[in-house]
This record gives sequence, C-alpha cells and structure tokens, in this order.
Amino acid sequence: MQSKESKLDVVSSFAVYFMLYSVIGWCYEVFLEVVVYRWGFTNRGVLFGPYTPVYGVGALAFLLLVYPIIRKRKAKEKLMFIPLVFLLCMLIATSIELAASYILEAVTGSWPWQTYADYKVNFQARIALSPSIRFGLGGILFLYVLQPLFEKMCGALGSKKVRLLALLFIIVFAADALLTVILK
Repeated sequence: MQSKESKLDVVSSFAVYFMLYSVIGWCYEVFLEVVVYRWGFTNRGVLFGPYTPVYGVGALAFLLLVYPIIRKRKAKEKLMFIPLVFLLCMLIATSIELAASYILEAVTGSWPWQTYADYKVNFQARIALSPSIRFGLGGILFLYVLQPLFEKMCGALGSKKVRLLALLFIIVFAADALLTVILK
C-alpha cells in the first residue's frame, strides 16, 4: 500500500504532466493553425491561458491506460508494442475528443474543432479520421519520448518542488477556468 506522501507525489506529478501536455497540445494546435493551414493566430484553447485541457486529459488517459503496457519493458520489447500503443491512443483520444465536443457544446454552445466538417471522413464535425491518426502518432511520441523525459525532470526536481509546481499549476488553471466561466 502506498503511503500518504507517495500518493501525494503521484497526484502532484500527474498535475504537472497534465499542465505540460496541455501546453504542448496548445502549441501543436497553434502550429497547425499558423504554419500548416495559414489561418493566422487565435487562441486555440477554450480557456484564456496557453493550454488546451483536452490534451492534458488525453495524456493522463494514455498514462493510466496505455503507459503501463510499455513502461517497465526493455527498449526492444517496447518497439513491438508500437502498433498497439498507436491504436489504443487513437481510440482513447478520439473518444475523449467526441465527449469533449458534446460537453463544450452544452456549456458554450460550440466546440473549437468544428472545422472537422472539412475532412472527408468525419462524424458530425466532432471527430475525424485524419486527426485521430495524428492522435495515435502523438500518443507514441508522448509515451515513448516525452513521458520518460518528464519523469526524469520531476525526479530531478524532487518531491517538494514538484508539489509546489503542481499547486501553482492547479491554482492558475482553476483561476483561469473560473474567469472563463465568468467572462466568456
């Protein structure tokens, strides 16, 4: 059984991971908008800050549901699981995106990725095949490259600094969410 302190360390690390992946997701969305599609810059998140929480939620789902499959395996063994990791990440992220579209529509009246109607293979402009494939590829990048780096980073910071960073992220995120509800 985990001690109270180690449970707090796990929760703190997950809060940090959530924020890091949310920021990475926001950067990815902005990159697509500005560089790939050349639409120009807009805040691609639903909140004011430079983060997209659906990416944080997706990454945490990957960490809880998929990462245990590869986490403690040797490098060669991990490579054998790439097709499974791709498929699972694709399905998980697409399910989260579909659920998020319904939640955002209920709360705000729309969802940011309604442009999916432009994709040949889509469902109600809520999910589409092309982004789903990118989510699977992104899941591989998250789990095989970024997550081991983030774990090392949190380990190097130590428990107290990770807890403080997590608390700061939670306060900033909660304040942003509250301001968004009030002002938007």
